[in-house]
Amino acid sequence: MAKQSTAPVLAENKMGTMPIGRLLVNMATPMIIAMLVQAMYNIVDSIYVSRISENAVTALSLAYPIQNLQIGFAIGIGVGVNALLSKSLGQHDQEQVDRSAGNGLLLALLGTVLFMAFGVFGARPYFELQSDVKETVEGGTIYTAIYCFFSLGIFVEVLGERLLQSTGRTMYTMITQGTGAVLNIILDPVFIFGWGPIEPMGMAGAAVATVIGQWVAALLAIVFNLKFNPEIRFSFRSLIPHRAVLTAVLVVGIPSIVMNGIGSVMNFGMNQILLGFYDTHGETPAGVFGIYFKLQSFFFMPLFGLNNATISILAYNYGARRPERIVKALKIACVSAVTFMLAGLAVFQLAPDLLLGIFDPSPHFLDLGRGALRTISLCFPLAAACIALGACFQALGNGIYSTVVSLCRQLFVLLPVAYLLSLSGRVELVWWAFPIAELMSLAATLFFFVRIYRQKIAPMLK
Repeated sequence: MAKQSTAPVLAENKMGTMPIGRLLVNMATPMIIAMLVQAMYNIVDSIYVSRISENAVTALSLAYPIQNLQIGFAIGIGVGVNALLSKSLGQHDQEQVDRSAGNGLLLALLGTVLFMAFGVFGARPYFELQSDVKETVEGGTIYTAIYCFFSLGIFVEVLGERLLQSTGRTMYTMITQGTGAVLNIILDPVFIFGWGPIEPMGMAGAAVATVIGQWVAALLAIVFNLKFNPEIRFSFRSLIPHRAVLTAVLVVGIPSIVMNGIGSVMNFGMNQILLGFYDTHGETPAGVFGIYFKLQSFFFMPLFGLNNATISILAYNYGARRPERIVKALKIACVSAVTFMLAGLAVFQLAPDLLLGIFDPSPHFLDLGRGALRTISLCFPLAAACIALGACFQALGNGIYSTVVSLCRQLFVLLPVAYLLSLSGRVELVWWAFPIAELMSLAATLFFFVRIYRQKIAPMLK
């Protein structure tokens, strides 16, 4: 008689049973709400900083590439863990589930060390490379140094949230992200301008408020995983490095990290191009670019929330060999994403002055910003389609496709086109590089989507 397996059998997760439309709403809504709160924090943070000075806004804009890279590392690790863990759940492989979580924590700790080192040794040279304005350099240096040195909070928060997402418990991620962002919003004016015994800290205060919010969110994510996520069992054994698990996580995670790294390089390059207009516009174009990124996050962050839910659903059903659910989830996600970003396009086209007015802009800042918002937002629907279709690249283990698309869009098209347009001496023409780059991105995304569909989805449908 064959020996029966004593390995625990995982119960069927809702990602394999709930109707796709309802499932996507069920999983994405909490994440979208959390992302909206996070986007609101991004905007409110910049509003408070704009009350310091326009140079402070520029410092925050120049700090963004480093901030984005740090979050990119955290998200990349989380995406890799999410994809492997969701697939392992679909395959009912408990040991692989536990190893995914434990090895993901090891990678998060490694990322923390790297950014702590940059905060100590690299922050000031980074800002001195970009600006000769003392207020910009000093403000940006202190903000980035604090943000990076205490980066453990964001790494633990993101990983903890991805573990909850991978098992379908997105309601808890809404609580962690929402709590951190709301706390950040409350603490910003306290530390920036001072209150009671707390002395005004300026840019350092903005960083302190951000770090506190991240650490509180991280602690909540730990508690929720330990108490309400029974499908993941944490143990010292799961922390032992496992080559196959680390490889699987990094195969998906590194492209995501690279994509965010590319985004940081793009932001850095665009800032250099825009600072080239210093003689005629000062540092205002770079400040406008930074404010645009804060404002567009109000539409892109919820889109990423929808995308995160889609990745988990696709990965689970790919592991469970249910192609019809994969196709249906992709269709609903694409229609929802494009519809949402059409609304974003309408807002940016019809109300740019209202959006920019909350940052107390000078007439010059408002004039430059108005043209930037209306021109760049033309790419919103195209970007939505790319992001929605790109979910299957990461979920099905082909994250390299996302990397190639991002490389082409941001480095091989956007920056060269922006530089060429800057040679005209007209900063308003530089913004057209974004719609041009997004058209190319959509073409590449469709090419790779057709390829992955034929290789991995279509054979399952037969």
